[in-house]
Amino acid sequence: MFNRSLVMLGLVAGLATVSTPALARTQVRAVGSSTVYPFATSVAERFGRANPGIPAPIIESTGTGGGLKLFCQGIGASFPDIANASRRIKASEVKMCAQNGVSQITEIQIGLDGIALATAKNGALTALTQRDLYMAIAKNPFGKPNRSKTWKDVNPKLPAIAIKVYGPPPTSGTRDALTELLMTPPCEANAAIAALKKSDEAKFKATCTAVREDGAYVEAGENDNLIVQKIEANAGTVGIFGYSYLEANQNLLRGVAINGVVPTYDSIATFKYPGARPLFIYVKNAHLKAIPAIRAYVAEFSKEATWGPQGYLVRRGLISAPTAVRQKSAAAARSFTPLDPASVK
Repeated sequence: MFNRSLVMLGLVAGLATVSTPALARTQVRAVGSSTVYPFATSVAERFGRANPGIPAPIIESTGTGGGLKLFCQGIGASFPDIANASRRIKASEVKMCAQNGVSQITEIQIGLDGIALATAKNGALTALTQRDLYMAIAKNPFGKPNRSKTWKDVNPKLPAIAIKVYGPPPTSGTRDALTELLMTPPCEANAAIAALKKSDEAKFKATCTAVREDGAYVEAGENDNLIVQKIEANAGTVGIFGYSYLEANQNLLRGVAINGVVPTYDSIATFKYPGARPLFIYVKNAHLKAIPAIRAYVAEFSKEATWGPQGYLVRRGLISAPTAVRQKSAAAARSFTPLDPASVK
């Protein structure tokens, strides 16, 4: 358990080594992914109970992109210590961090998740292919304006119900993973689009990843619980969010199979489900001396009792990463070895 006065002294001394005019703080501040949010808050609550002498960490749901933008803005008490991410950090974000003096970042994979599609329990839509989803929500599927009004327009085997999909905004890591894992593969399977990738990468990306703006796809913000409420209240609609939200609301919702695979713990853990993805936290190493609680919070996150197969985060919907990944991540959480910028795309 921490001595509050020692923590404060360490914070003030540490902040003297970084350029910031902001007031000192003792508590950890994390921003980022709405998917990682429920896991990060669970860890923060445990940390708070175990360390009553200091305030519990502040966890904000800003979306992965928005969180990394805040994280990379600088060093000092006014900037976040940790960025939660439902995708890996991008090379452009690492560059942005470095330009603002954030040159040493520790990457820790905390587990796995799946991009789940869900409907109300009594919904008629039970299964889609990746191509069905792409044809339904892409702005210009295979380069042509999307005129589909119902799921039957997309595929004659699907029900004749209006396409209404509530999903993540561009700032969300879930949106990035949706376009990369579920939309792009069927798009680039088309020979003409595959050729376009070589001749005009920007046009290729727009064709494969831009979503509709005519009301068929609704950006529902970073509050995934709001998406749950909307699809539960509006029969026939579909929601897209992290698997943990489906797991937590199975009394109200049903997962939609993709390519014949239903999103479940096992299908995501084995990567049989096409929407499986890793989850991360990124730690600002320059803040470790200034805010000693960061080390303790990260240590709580990286315990087997936290993220292991029997850990309390698994009961919240996290998919435990393979043993080798957990071991590597636990080592990073102890040593805070900086991420190699050359390893990031």
